Amino acid sequence: MHRFKDLEIWKRSVQFSLNIYLLTSKFPDSEKFGLTNQLRRASVSIPSNIAEGSSRNSNKDFSRFLEITLGSAYEIETQLLLAHDLKFITSNELKSLTDELEEIIKMTSRFKSTLK
Repeated sequence: MHRFKDLEIWKRSVQFSLNIYLLTSKFPDSEKFGLTNQLRRASVSIPSNIAEGSSRNSNKDFSRFLEITLGSAYEIETQLLLAHDLKFITSNELKSLTDELEEIIKMTSRFKSTLK
């Protein structure tokens, strides 16, 4: 069992989720149940799955939750690209968030490889 609050990927993904909440608060009201909701839910899914997986009794189970984490990360990347294309976010915001997301993906993948 791992202490999720001690994991750097959990800490970074919580901060990333906070950044998504701040960013989406500027989205048009018409997106409240669209991209805003999707981005927020997917961003919260990342640290939530890390936390839930850490409570499992086997590394195999934890690894499965990290796979879900990675899926949420790629979902967010797609949604950020769409938000940029719709002019909801700037190119600088897109780059900053996708750079951070890529680092979370790399960290998660490396950590997952240690669980086998």
